[in-house]
Amino acid sequence: MKTKHIILFLLTLAFVPQLVKGQDVHFSQYAETPSIINPALAGVVYNTRAAVNYKSQWQSVATKYETMGFSFEQTIAREKLKGNYFAVAFNVFRDAAGDAKLRNLNPNLGITYFQKINKKMKVSGGLQSGLNYRTIDVSALRWDEQYNGYAYDPNLPSGESTPRSAITSFDMGGGVNLNYVQSDKFMSAKNAMKFDVGIAAYHYRLGRNSFITTTEKLNTRYCAYFSGDFNIPNSMNALAPSFLYMRQGTSNEFIAGALFKFILGDPSVYTQLKKPHALSIGGYYRFRDAVIPSILYQYDTYAIGISYDINVSALTPASKRRGGIEIMLRYNLYPTYGTHLGRKDVKASY
Repeated sequence: MKTKHIILFLLTLAFVPQLVKGQDVHFSQYAETPSIINPALAGVVYNTRAAVNYKSQWQSVATKYETMGFSFEQTIAREKLKGNYFAVAFNVFRDAAGDAKLRNLNPNLGITYFQKINKKMKVSGGLQSGLNYRTIDVSALRWDEQYNGYAYDPNLPSGESTPRSAITSFDMGGGVNLNYVQSDKFMSAKNAMKFDVGIAAYHYRLGRNSFITTTEKLNTRYCAYFSGDFNIPNSMNALAPSFLYMRQGTSNEFIAGALFKFILGDPSVYTQLKKPHALSIGGYYRFRDAVIPSILYQYDTYAIGISYDINVSALTPASKRRGGIEIMLRYNLYPTYGTHLGRKDVKASY
């Protein structure tokens, strides 16, 4: 990397929240990674949900950062509890960054309880716990003392304490969510809306987080969010606005935007030959960091989402506005809203 790019990269750490030390994995399509936002979101929308996520970024600045994730959610005891039910969740996220191959592996198990308030509203509380496993390639690290005045010499002593190559710690998080759905038919009713609003906290009393010291801990991450679908009057189309605010130590991130949803077709009532499908187009803005055009296509029980971060931060001279591409694939079964709660003979209408 050229010297000027190194300087720009270091300066940008003060302005780009997600690059600051101690920050968690994050995705621009945050509505499609509910386990990162709030454990209480598991089982809110679908009886069964599985998704994979992939993000690649900062390849134009340094060695690319890659983040991958898999999540699975399943509701249980819905019919027996007559509206009050549980959901269980499993998710695992992995990222790799930089020449020193700094890697994080974070598997988690979660459980969520839902209290049905009425046919339109339900509140949920969720807990999630797991492990945070971090590794680094110590041999790939380079230090100032290893430059002999002309070039880098790996045989020179670094003058630094030798860091550990791996650390493992226990992790825990939890949150609450309020879900409101006006109509069982969603946009088909031509007057429908739905939304989720909630708060969560992650890394409660997390153990050691440093490869060198034994006292440093990962700061608790706090999340607050809103997301919804609002029917455009006299049409089957909808506007889906959302925002997410996260704070972790002295770092914070705010992202907001909206997708315009075109309802391309509803399912046939009796033959099931016609499948529901919708196309959503729009974008988001991550404050002082990136503009994010996004597209989401949903067909029956499947969905694919693609977004791209266009960097607009102080790193722009080095990044040339290239941030990173993100891809999401989702599979889901049966809605968990309104009078459809606990039934398996209906499918969601977008």
